[in-house]
Amino acid sequence: MRMGELSVILDQPLEKAEASVRHALKEQGFGVLTEIDVAQVFKDKLDVTRRPLKILGACNPVMANEAISRDIDVALVLPCNVVLDAVSDTQTVVSIADPMTIMPGADLSDLVDQAKKRLAAVVETLAKPGPTVEPGLVD
Repeated sequence: MRMGELSVILDQPLEKAEASVRHALKEQGFGVLTEIDVAQVFKDKLDVTRRPLKILGACNPVMANEAISRDIDVALVLPCNVVLDAVSDTQTVVSIADPMTIMPGADLSDLVDQAKKRLAAVVETLAKPGPTVEPGLVD
């Protein structure tokens, strides 16, 4: 794990890992606002082939609203990036930016701490063995 991130390695191909991530985010009150298929963008724009890589922009609207109400500059780092990197056909690394690292403002310490706890719970949920979530079964 690199500095400033929460991460887990899933023994799932990217498509299944993405479904699991979306489900775990939803359980913690986060929705996915944006989705960037980095590999596809690079292929389309640069004609470069790379392994699958997706960035999901996750947001908890209640916490985001409170944070922006206190400090508009928080909008610069929203939504929270969740990166899915298919390191093989059967394994995906999921990394989430640590809110403590990207929003170290004292006025927001309670919200940042709450966001980190919820995002850490997402990673903990993903790390637990259990049934996988099938693609297409999560909003």
